[in-house]
Amino acid sequence: MLNEIKGLHEECGVFGVWGASNANYLTYLGLHSLQHRGQEGAGIVSNDNGKLHSYRNLGLLSQVFYKPSLLASLVGDSAIGHVRYSTAGENKIENVQPLLFDFTDEQFALAHNGNLTNAITLKKELEKVGDIFKSSSDSEVLMHLIRHSKESKFVDQLKDSLRQIHGGFAYILLTKDALYMALDSHGFRPLSIGKLPEGGYVVASETCALDAVQAEFVRDVNPGELITINDDGMKIDHWTEKTKMAICSMEYIYFARPDSNILGVNVHTSRKHMGINLAKEKPVPADIVVGVPNSSLSAASGYAEASGLPYEMGLIKNQYMGREFIQPNQELREKSVRQKLAAVKGVVDGKRVVLVDDSIVRGTTCAFIVKLLRDAGATEVHLRIASPPFKFPSFYGIDIQNRSELIAAHKSNEEMRQQFGADSLEFLSEEGLISAIGLDFDAPYKGLDLSYFNGDYPTPLYDYEKNVTGE
Repeated sequence: MLNEIKGLHEECGVFGVWGASNANYLTYLGLHSLQHRGQEGAGIVSNDNGKLHSYRNLGLLSQVFYKPSLLASLVGDSAIGHVRYSTAGENKIENVQPLLFDFTDEQFALAHNGNLTNAITLKKELEKVGDIFKSSSDSEVLMHLIRHSKESKFVDQLKDSLRQIHGGFAYILLTKDALYMALDSHGFRPLSIGKLPEGGYVVASETCALDAVQAEFVRDVNPGELITINDDGMKIDHWTEKTKMAICSMEYIYFARPDSNILGVNVHTSRKHMGINLAKEKPVPADIVVGVPNSSLSAASGYAEASGLPYEMGLIKNQYMGREFIQPNQELREKSVRQKLAAVKGVVDGKRVVLVDDSIVRGTTCAFIVKLLRDAGATEVHLRIASPPFKFPSFYGIDIQNRSELIAAHKSNEEMRQQFGADSLEFLSEEGLISAIGLDFDAPYKGLDLSYFNGDYPTPLYDYEKNVTGE
C-alpha cells in the first residue's frame, strides 16, 4: 500500500564508487535510483587524493544538492553516499549519513543500512569508558569499536568490531586508500557489486542503482563477507564463517524497486508470482482485479493472470505529492490518502472488485481505500493481500518495533474485514510466499526472514527482547 501512508517505511539506501573520475556524479545518480529507500536525509563523502570531503543534509537528494556547486565540490575518484530513513535515531542532521570521522591520524566515512539489536548495550559500555557519540543513530557504534580494537591493521580492527555487533547491517566504509563492504551473518539487507565500463567498481543496496550508472553486475555480497576494493582490485574476505542466509522477505514484497534483482531473483517477477499464488489459494468470484499503486501492481497483474480476470487501473496515484503532506493523525492521514489516490469511476462502477495489496501493517487506511472504491460504484470489494499477516515487529531495519502497532497481531481476519468494510479478506500463505520468491538456500524458509509473519527470529534480539515478550 502507499508507503508514505500505511506506516511501513523504507530501508536506507547505500551506494559507493571506487576508481571513477566522476565519482560524485555517479554517486548522485545511484542514490537517485535508491531514493525510494529513504527520504529524510541524504549525503555524499568523496575521496580526493586521500582527503575526504562531505556534504549532507535533511530532505530528498535533490533538495540536499539543490545547488550544482554542492555536488561539484565533492571532487575525487571515489565516494560513498546514503539516503536515510530513521529506523534508529531521530530525524536530525547529526544522524544523516555518511558519517565522517576526522581523527588526528586518519579520516573514515561510514554508511549503514540496517539496525543493530545490541547497539543500546554497546553504547552504554562505550560511554562508560569516555566515548562521546556525535549522533543518536546506531550506525556510529561500529567506528567507536574500531578505535578501541587492539588489532594493528585496519582490516583486522574492522573484523574485530563486526564480531561485536548484532542485527542487520550492510556497511560501506571509505578510507583514503580503500572502499570496504561488510554484510551481517544472515544477509538481512541486500548489497550488490558492479563494474563500470571504464573499470571502476560500484556497490549499491539494489541492482537498479548499478543499472543507473551503467555498471555491469559482478556479484552479491554474501552473509559474513568483508570485501575490500582499492587500486589493486577487489579482495573477498570474511569477518565470520558462521553464516545462515535469512534475507528480509519484505525486500521482495515491498521495499525494493521492481527492476532490481536480489540474489538472482527479479523483484517484479517474484511479486507477480505472489499474486499468482494468491489467486490459486484464495480465489473469489469477481469482475476485475485492481492493484494499489505502486508496489502492489506486480502482484495484482499476477492475480489477474492466474484468475482469468481483467486487470484494470481502478486506482490512480498522484505522482506529484511528496512526504510533506503526510499528517500525524488519522483524520488528516485520510485526507492525505484522498490527495494521493483516486478511484476511476468508469472502471469500477458496477463491478465486483478484487483489490490486491502487498501487505497490511497498521491497517490505518484500508477502510478508506475500500470506501473510495465503493463510492465510485464498486458493488463488492474483496481484499487480497500478497503476503502473510504482519504479526510481529522487525528489528533488523524496519521502523515497526512493537506488536501493538500491528493490526493483525490483535485482530482476526474477520475483525479486520469488518473494520475495513470489505466483502472478504484473505492473505497469501507462508508457503505461497516462499514459492513465489523462489530462493533455495540450505536455511530455514529457503533463506528468507519470515519473522514478521511467524515470530521465528533468526537471531537473538538482545536489547529488543522486551518488545516481543513485553517483559
